[in-house]
Amino acid sequence: MTSPEPVAVIGAGILGACVGWNLSRLGAQVIFVDAGQPGEGVTNWSFSWVNASNKTVRRSYFDLNVAGMAAYRELADAIGPGSWWHPSGHLRWADDPAQLLETVDLLARWDYRVELITGAEVRRHLEPALSIPDEVPVAFYPDEAWVHGRRLVSRLVREAGAEHRFGTAVRGIDADGSGWTVSLSDGTRLHVSAVVNAAGPRASHIARLISRHLPMRREPGVVTRVSCPQVPVHRAMHAPHVEIRPDGNDSVVLHSREVDALIDTGEAPAALAGRLQEAARYVVHELSGSRIAQTRVVERPIPIDGFPSVGAVPSAPGYYEAVSHSGITLGPVIGRLLASEIVSGERSDLLADFRPERFP
Repeated sequence: MTSPEPVAVIGAGILGACVGWNLSRLGAQVIFVDAGQPGEGVTNWSFSWVNASNKTVRRSYFDLNVAGMAAYRELADAIGPGSWWHPSGHLRWADDPAQLLETVDLLARWDYRVELITGAEVRRHLEPALSIPDEVPVAFYPDEAWVHGRRLVSRLVREAGAEHRFGTAVRGIDADGSGWTVSLSDGTRLHVSAVVNAAGPRASHIARLISRHLPMRREPGVVTRVSCPQVPVHRAMHAPHVEIRPDGNDSVVLHSREVDALIDTGEAPAALAGRLQEAARYVVHELSGSRIAQTRVVERPIPIDGFPSVGAVPSAPGYYEAVSHSGITLGPVIGRLLASEIVSGERSDLLADFRPERFP
């Protein structure tokens, strides 16, 4: 990319922030555009679990997520860990351990660090507050982490030193001969050399503005934050029926795929939050005194086949996509690889299976 004009990064969630930060490090001018505020969309309403243990459906996807974990360690070295980075490992156990044990065996063959321990050992050495049977097998993934997404995004956006248009929606994107003109809801027209579509659940809408079809799944999720005087858990965990992780000094985040399945039944978000809280109390009795603080139902940004769409779109020179579920895990690696592609044209083999051109 030789044009002196900036790159418009549409979407200031974790993916957009990572792309913009890496572009700035490579010397590109960046303009962040977001209808909301940095990190306050899906990024702030995610379980925010950095992992590859749940990404075994395709080896290339697993490898990309392993690279994402390594990229987090590099990012923490580059900007300092601060209050956004929590590399405390992850726990998982299940009512029926057969599938868990099968996954543990697969991951061990793929050289992914995992320790199989008992519930009693978990309580003794890692999480004393858990209500978990002594003999139940538990997978401990020591290299996994959780991230405070909103804090990380704010840090990256600030350190990028980029121009921004927050609280402003994109109304149009038009090729103008030398690049693109991005029209905003406040009447501003930005002349840019390239456009990065990192708009999360709105990515298909942004793609349509250039007559591009980006098929997306509809897969809503509900996340609840409960407040408690003292956070009784130290790391992210998947218990039967509920996911639990700390979220700072006085807050715990709860999520469950089983509760997500009830969203379209018409049950109110407050009732869904109550289900999450009740499931969490069963696992961590100390959460019995917790109070539901915030609940949000959000659309996950998932391309139709479940895998990321990252890179250039050959039919629209200067237009790039950075759209993926698991954006928390993949943000730093996608940000680095896509920024390099935009600036130098270099295409990484890690993204070979996830190119946008697979969608006609």
